[in-house]
Amino acid sequence: MTFKEIAHAIMAESPADETEVVCRRRDESLTRFANNHIHQNVTETNHEIAVRCVSGSRCGIAVSNIVHPDGLRKLAQLAFDLAKQQPENPDFKGLPGPALIVETPAFDRFAAECSPAQRANGVGVICRKAAEAGYNAAGSMTTGTTMLGVANSKGVFGQFESTLVDASTVVMSPTSSGWAQASGWKLDSVNCENLAEESVRKARIGENPRDCDPGEYTVILDPYATADLLEMMAMDGMSALAFQEERSWLNGRLGERILSDQVTILDDGLDDEGIPIPFDYEGQPKRAVPIVDAGICTGMVYDSFTAGRQPGAVSTGHATEPSPTDHSGPLPRNLFMRAGMSNVDEMIASTKSGLYITRFWYTRTVHPRDVVVTGMTRDGTFRIRDGEIAGAVKSMRFTQSYLEALADTLAIGSMCRTVRNEYAAFHVPAVKLGRFRFTGATK
Repeated sequence: MTFKEIAHAIMAESPADETEVVCRRRDESLTRFANNHIHQNVTETNHEIAVRCVSGSRCGIAVSNIVHPDGLRKLAQLAFDLAKQQPENPDFKGLPGPALIVETPAFDRFAAECSPAQRANGVGVICRKAAEAGYNAAGSMTTGTTMLGVANSKGVFGQFESTLVDASTVVMSPTSSGWAQASGWKLDSVNCENLAEESVRKARIGENPRDCDPGEYTVILDPYATADLLEMMAMDGMSALAFQEERSWLNGRLGERILSDQVTILDDGLDDEGIPIPFDYEGQPKRAVPIVDAGICTGMVYDSFTAGRQPGAVSTGHATEPSPTDHSGPLPRNLFMRAGMSNVDEMIASTKSGLYITRFWYTRTVHPRDVVVTGMTRDGTFRIRDGEIAGAVKSMRFTQSYLEALADTLAIGSMCRTVRNEYAAFHVPAVKLGRFRFTGATK
């Protein structure tokens, strides 16, 4: 069945005051490798249909992947039955109506038609280069298409098909590892030869790491680590729900400069340098939302519910997937940090003493109000002395306020990289920070 047929069938059967249908279809293929050999090639095609029924100011959500008519009828009835069991919510102002959606290209025929042999060729480049260096490579490459459809009984209807390409690898020696990743919606977003060279180089200069004393260091972060800064800041307060519940780092700081004036952060689902999508899970058009402009806190993202709780606010198109269990509110999913004028070589050359960090790992919030985060470095941490890489150090544990770190931004890279995870896509540069607090080496 087409999405239009699915939505029509559900709304025809729904006894609710208002009904919303969200459908995601994924057709993704994955080639996974380890020890310089491909060991898995899988393809998954699936539908996920979420129905939200409204009864008064009560909402019920039911989710299924069954698309035959009887299954759709039962899904609509289940969502309605769940709505009747909920308490009234006076803050809920009803489902949103239709709004103009801007067309955004994000479909690449070459990515959609990428074969297992093509992925194997790309992966083979990484494995061969790792083997030639005497190392072992592991990782994966994913290609595929996604369809998102949203419709409701107020006349909202949006359907968008996009492609996705992502590849990542970790290259390992007995004493070191090097990481590389690239993502995008075009097949040529991923250059496996570049990924291989980057990860092999990190593994080579990372061999035989030494201990490093805890303390505060000047750090240079690769884009992978920069992406973690934005992700944790997003989770800890770029949402209007977090702001309204007074648990956001933006609370009491709107209009204030709390970061370096070099730092500009925005969420933009229409920028094709990222992985664009023109509307959210309520069918509302994406708007570019400045979060930080030249260090000044400027705004946050809204869905229709949080906009309805705040006079004068409107949805910015950031509603998340409807879920019976997760009520995280609106979230940014297409984050950008504006590029600067430097490159990593210049950042290193201008550093008397510091650390060069590939990426962070297992980061967790300690204090959301100031985005204090604890975590570890991984897959390449290097000592800088007198403007040069002076060897590798063992992975370090840190506890640091990301806000304080970005307030002391010394330089921002001129080149950005797009990387994704299960949460969002990030288009980010390398950054140099004046102070970053490390508590010791990992075990």
